[in-house]
Amino acid sequence: MQLLRHEAFYDLFRSCKHSAYHLEVVDTYSTPEESEPFRRFLAGEPDDFEWFNDWTNLVREVTASGTKMRRARVVTEPNVDYTRWGLVVAHRNIEAGEDIRYLPRHLIDPSELSADDFWLFDDNLVSFTTFTPAGAAGGGAVTSDPAIVDYISGVWNRVWDKAVPHAEYIRA
Repeated sequence: MQLLRHEAFYDLFRSCKHSAYHLEVVDTYSTPEESEPFRRFLAGEPDDFEWFNDWTNLVREVTASGTKMRRARVVTEPNVDYTRWGLVVAHRNIEAGEDIRYLPRHLIDPSELSADDFWLFDDNLVSFTTFTPAGAAGGGAVTSDPAIVDYISGVWNRVWDKAVPHAEYIRA
């Protein structure tokens, strides 16, 4: 495995040919870069989402090239504060070109999930999400090992097939 950070990690998106699929299995993240926007959400304060522009710009760039970007979130119900905030922020991802779905945790057996968040690129490369001890994004631990890619593809397909599109999830 190789650890890619910052621009090297973003380059994975720019170099993929047809798909970048992300699975999130954790209900709450405590990354320092999100702490102030999350605090504002909890306080009912407005957010200009300026802090999110690097990501949405990347999504626009990648999806404009024809690559599909999908994100599936396995969430506990009732939703925790972080998930409720994520539902609001998701509108930015969707406007930029991501397709986002949600799967209530009680609708899938834990043995059908991975323990870690990951990105699956072009069905041949997996990047497991890493975090520093302080909770900051640490980059992606990348592998193209066929056995791992095959396993992760199976996890992705099970979750995606059961998950509900964002618009439908927020109406429920």
